[in-house]
Amino acid sequence: MPQPFLSSEEFDERAHQFYNEGRYDEALAMLREGLALYPNAVELHIGVGYARLARDEFAWARQSFEEALILDPEHEDALAGLGETLLKFGLQAQAVKAFYRTLELGYQDDIDLMLQCGRALFRDGLLDDAQTFIDVVIQQLPEHAEAVALLGYIQHRRGEDEAAVKSLRRALRLDEEFSEARIYLGNLLYDRSEYEAALYHLDRTVPEDHWDELAIWRLIELKKSVHRVEDADPQLRPWVDRIGELQGESDALDELLGDIEQRANDDAEREAQQQLELFAHLLGSLAGAPSAQEHSVVTNDGRRYEGTWEEVVLQLQRHSTATPTRTMHEFMQQEARRGFALTGILIPTGDAESFIRGSADAGLLRLLD
Repeated sequence: MPQPFLSSEEFDERAHQFYNEGRYDEALAMLREGLALYPNAVELHIGVGYARLARDEFAWARQSFEEALILDPEHEDALAGLGETLLKFGLQAQAVKAFYRTLELGYQDDIDLMLQCGRALFRDGLLDDAQTFIDVVIQQLPEHAEAVALLGYIQHRRGEDEAAVKSLRRALRLDEEFSEARIYLGNLLYDRSEYEAALYHLDRTVPEDHWDELAIWRLIELKKSVHRVEDADPQLRPWVDRIGELQGESDALDELLGDIEQRANDDAEREAQQQLELFAHLLGSLAGAPSAQEHSVVTNDGRRYEGTWEEVVLQLQRHSTATPTRTMHEFMQQEARRGFALTGILIPTGDAESFIRGSADAGLLRLLD
């Protein structure tokens, strides 16, 4: 029911409260009600854009941000929102232009805005552009823990692990409760085989800090190997329960992977085809047919695997410490989710070769040939 006694600012404030609580449907309903009364309210159009973006309704989000920019071409929040949305469509050049427009307009002192732009660019692998925005923050606030941590993430993605470790440790000195940075550092140290240091940091988090299973599995593994904790030890129960909670959640990433990888076929059809191809390869080998080209990969913990693309993936699946999976495709999807949470890079899972090459591009393993 319309509430004409509310101003456009009040509609925006109420919608913002819903948004912060993750109640995107209610936020969107409030914004639509406001727009029915105030169709030229820029903030309401921007609010709709962010609510749509949170619901992965990218086309609608883009439309709302563009409508806001028609009304106010220099609105910084609309520019940043449009930039994030354009990245979802793979329009990196246009997105970068929208982000840099905020700098041209003089919004360097808007720390939250600079961090938003930097994070979005980092997630899309635009590391130099991301660092530009993070440097803006650090120049103004050298002790900003989140900015220092983001610099560490960028350094890690560039392969500058020593610098990354230094930055992440500095971020934790600035804010020892910064669980995101602590989990990232724990994973980085684990990949460098610095297991006791990794355990030191992961053991200082709580299950609720984790939104991905990778670090939890590593923590459990390290507790068992370093502290000799038994499987039935009660101290592991909260961590195992958290894994169950994460596996039971249907998040936006699952839907995104589903849209990209399963448009033409469902899981069963794709897996059946992959298994038939692998079976045909094995039969060909037994019959003396020429062997498919073999490849070599090395994981970050130093393990080396050799064989065809499919054989390498099957070996990785067999030695994985993560949740057991029944099929090769399920394993690739699981690892793609872990990789995305750790690096921000979306790893393709349509076939074994794409998965291996995507994992290498994300820095999760090295392809030797």
